[in-house]
Amino acid sequence: MMNWQIQQIKLDLKYTWKISRNASDVKLNSIITVGQGKYKGIGEVAPNIRYNETPEIIESSFQRFLNAQPEKIHDLHDLENLLNELQLPNALRFGIESAYIHYLCFADQTDIYTFLGIQKPLAVHTSFSLPIMDVNEIETFYTKNNLHRFAHLKVKVNAESAQELLTEINRITKQPLIVDANESWKDPDAVIVFLETLKPFNIELIEQPLPSLMVEEYKYLKPKSPYILMADESICADANFEELKQQFHGVNMKLMKAGGYLNGLRLLNEAVKHNMHTMVGCMVETTLGISSAFHLCAGVQFVDLDGFLIIKDEPFELIKEENGLLMQ
Repeated sequence: MMNWQIQQIKLDLKYTWKISRNASDVKLNSIITVGQGKYKGIGEVAPNIRYNETPEIIESSFQRFLNAQPEKIHDLHDLENLLNELQLPNALRFGIESAYIHYLCFADQTDIYTFLGIQKPLAVHTSFSLPIMDVNEIETFYTKNNLHRFAHLKVKVNAESAQELLTEINRITKQPLIVDANESWKDPDAVIVFLETLKPFNIELIEQPLPSLMVEEYKYLKPKSPYILMADESICADANFEELKQQFHGVNMKLMKAGGYLNGLRLLNEAVKHNMHTMVGCMVETTLGISSAFHLCAGVQFVDLDGFLIIKDEPFELIKEENGLLMQ
């Protein structure tokens, strides 16, 4: 009989992780384990309060899952039906589905690429994200963390300090920049004015400047943007690509939002089908979750899988990073 378990893990961070809506020094993730006999699989859950996910909600939702007697499922199809019925938080759903798929791969002595029918990425260069900080701290942070080794830098900004932060970063380095506002702006015309000020900088793309509910405002903004607009908070498990392609040039698929490998792959394929740029991103995760996202990076244009690099004592060591390149 299948045995399912959950264990919460405390992840101390190397520095304060500050974005436009919150800041944290510790992350509470969970590890899902499923096993039978000598075979077992594990998956990670990285809850995000932006999507009404808390450690407490993850625990109670996992109990709902146990109450539904998942030990009786026979295959992945049964599990998908159960998860659809329960409507669990997406991060938990991913942890459960990935643990089960990892178990199946272990039991069948196959790898995840064969199981999912996907290519293994040849080389994965990740960007590195700078949290919001005092402008006077940026140069020290850049030097201390050897950020010159990354091909791209992602800069977390808010509407109040973005210009000042980007000016300072541009003074320090000419590396291509991804500007990630995490829904900080509320006025599309203010975003347009801001984008005009970025011409002196080496900007690769702009990620989610407005709240996800501002659909019409994004449709107004997209044709006026001189840069690639990337959806993040606007794309979760249920994405309407006919709507998204009118608002954005590309999408940032995160498995914790997609709710599973299978749906994550579907979202990437739909983005390609709709001629949109693709990115694979992450939350603050251990290399367990990061390795799952790594599996899906073949053919993806932008990769932002640095979440494990800010964890003080990363427990799994399933992914290594050298000179901005990720390796298993």
